[in-house]
Amino acid sequence: MTYFKKIVILVFLFPILLHSTIVSAQEIDMFGPKYIKEILLKVSNWQLTHSNNKQENDWTNGAFYTGLFATYQTTKSPIVLDSLLAMGERKKWLPGKRFDNADDYAISQTYIDLYRIKKELRMIQPTLDSLQKMKTQPGKAFENHGLTWWWCDALYMAPPVLVKLAKTLKDRSYLVLNDTLYHQTYQLLYNKEEHLFARDARYLWNEKGEGQREANGKRLFWTRGNGWVLGGLVRVLQEMPKDYANRNFYVQLYTEMCQRILLLQQPDGLWRTSMLDPDAYPGGEGSGTGFNCYALAWGVNNKLLDRKLFLPAVKKAWIGLNTLLTPEGKLGWVQPIGGTSKRNFNAESWEAYGSGAFLLAGSELFKLKK
Repeated sequence: MTYFKKIVILVFLFPILLHSTIVSAQEIDMFGPKYIKEILLKVSNWQLTHSNNKQENDWTNGAFYTGLFATYQTTKSPIVLDSLLAMGERKKWLPGKRFDNADDYAISQTYIDLYRIKKELRMIQPTLDSLQKMKTQPGKAFENHGLTWWWCDALYMAPPVLVKLAKTLKDRSYLVLNDTLYHQTYQLLYNKEEHLFARDARYLWNEKGEGQREANGKRLFWTRGNGWVLGGLVRVLQEMPKDYANRNFYVQLYTEMCQRILLLQQPDGLWRTSMLDPDAYPGGEGSGTGFNCYALAWGVNNKLLDRKLFLPAVKKAWIGLNTLLTPEGKLGWVQPIGGTSKRNFNAESWEAYGSGAFLLAGSELFKLKK
């Protein structure tokens, strides 16, 4: 082979070899503190500079800000903290307008976290006032559905708020209220055979075995909905007192669901939109995978899950999530907002809650012991 031909071949192969080297280097360093901090700040910055045309205190952004606060805890970035405080000031520390709707309390998780730093009661007083209405006034949610938290995503939005307040205010009545409302949702939507939650009552099967099915005939369980539940369980358990009488219920539910989703993770580390029919949705679902990764990593870190069994799944999920990122820090392949899973989405599909789930996952990965 002539020298010229060798040069041509090397020039042709160089971009391929370089890309391979970069990917390998990223995978090697993907679990290191430097990489995790940098990627958390990149995703945070992208989301902070891209509006989703929603109110900052709505549930989509509420989930994002839970991840952003976790990013602050991980990076100690003063810019991130300033962004969080500025958001609270802009919204006057208000939850959403619907006092009986779990979604409208998601933002209050972040208000409580910031209150713990600043100790200014005005940061949580509007949340306390709204919850007082929920305790004493009939709401549309209960009137229309027979229970307050009638869809499974609600178990991420509101329970952590109640349990955080119980700890912050040293008032266990919030734990009792959470137990009551949580058990209602659990009894209605949790499938004790599959160890998964139906999204809401529309997805339940009747006694004759009739109900919504996936293309393969299996029941329809969303990855995103179950990811919301698992993420919420983590946020409840990390706040709930170890000696609380009903804590074991939440621990058992958490471990059951983790064992189930472990079996449903796909070879690329991602979960699909449908838990039981992954082939019907070829792209990985970014928000559900983010919450699942966060939940499994937390269980490993807190010794509720077997490290040897679950750590490989955590690592696969983190690598998979990083393949969904653009160079600018946008997380794609996020299932859109809606009451049905059967909506098209692709690598360009993003939502604020997808970024929030990624930030929670990365912040928990940062704590993994080598």
